[in-house]
Amino acid sequence: MLRRILRDFPVRPWSGRSGAFSVLVGTILSQNTNDRNSDLAYRRLARRFQITPEVLSGASVGEIIDSIRVAGLYKSKSRNIKRVSEIVLRKYNGRLTSVLHMPAEEARNELMALPGVGPKTADILLAFVAGRDVIPVDTHITRVSNRLGIVPRNARYELIRARLEELVPPKERLRMHLSMIRFGRETCRAPRPKCVVCPINRSCPSSTI
Repeated sequence: MLRRILRDFPVRPWSGRSGAFSVLVGTILSQNTNDRNSDLAYRRLARRFQITPEVLSGASVGEIIDSIRVAGLYKSKSRNIKRVSEIVLRKYNGRLTSVLHMPAEEARNELMALPGVGPKTADILLAFVAGRDVIPVDTHITRVSNRLGIVPRNARYELIRARLEELVPPKERLRMHLSMIRFGRETCRAPRPKCVVCPINRSCPSSTI
């Protein structure tokens, strides 16, 4: 089923924004927010401030709030963006390069120690910026993994990631991440999944046909 998803729902991997810090800020903005609003929040923030730890650490939380208000949880995200900027500037001299060059699990733990950075945000940086062979897990991937019977319904993030990485060869993990998201958006949708036209409906244990 995963091979069919990878084949039928291809997505060209993106190279990310200009650097690790901008990807980090963009990913924080995307938490619990749809793509349209998180992208709009990022663009508005970038119009007002240069997306660097030097500049954002000097911005007030109120100024950041005014820029990203369209994103969900904008108050906590504004505080986290400012605090992350201050920490990256103070602890890493404004660059995350040294962290992303650490062994994968060490880098992951270091990133997750930053305010507002959970496992998904850390894994996105590792996959898209550092080029590590990890599968970040979002709501679409969670839903698809549950419906395909890859993990139990109540499985948490770490189990889903570990199980998928057992099944997917390292060099295919980034493409699989993107393909599963596309499949979840277009076919295996949260409300009203399109089981009738799904290419794996005969194999899927959750198919309604």
